[in-house]
Amino acid sequence: MSKLQNVTERVIHEFAPVYDSHSRVLMLGTMPSPKSRETGFYYGHPRNRFWKVVSDVCGETVPETKEDKISFALRNHIAVWDVLAGCEIRGADDSSIKNPVPNDMDEILKKADIRAVFATGTKAAQLYKRYCYPKTGMEIITLPSTSPANCTVSYEELYRAYAVIVQYLGG
Repeated sequence: MSKLQNVTERVIHEFAPVYDSHSRVLMLGTMPSPKSRETGFYYGHPRNRFWKVVSDVCGETVPETKEDKISFALRNHIAVWDVLAGCEIRGADDSSIKNPVPNDMDEILKKADIRAVFATGTKAAQLYKRYCYPKTGMEIITLPSTSPANCTVSYEELYRAYAVIVQYLGG
């Protein structure tokens, strides 16, 4: 681990949520990783499997650019955001999160036809349950993290887990 990754820093979420009034599924991470902040978009680490698994589940090719990812998400009625608007965090280590400030989920929930909320990892689910659920009243379904740090979960296992979103995307 580099010295930089050992340092806890205050991070403010700077990406707009991806959604429109037709979004039916809300996918929530915790907070953009340093690599995602560097690339300027959600799940930006080249080894993060989020875009591959979600596009495979939807039967589409993997979107490459930020614009392609936004178009893909909206076309497939998927909203993408994070639970936190800010926190103190060490690198990309979700277990190091301190002083979390939640996003206001009403930003999406009052404007979109969200039928299910999914966490892309255990920590996102825990934070949502603690800080967002009391206000939203919407349960969250926990999916395995697509992070390269979660290498114990095979791609096939990820695909099977993420395939659940399909039942909420239709009609």
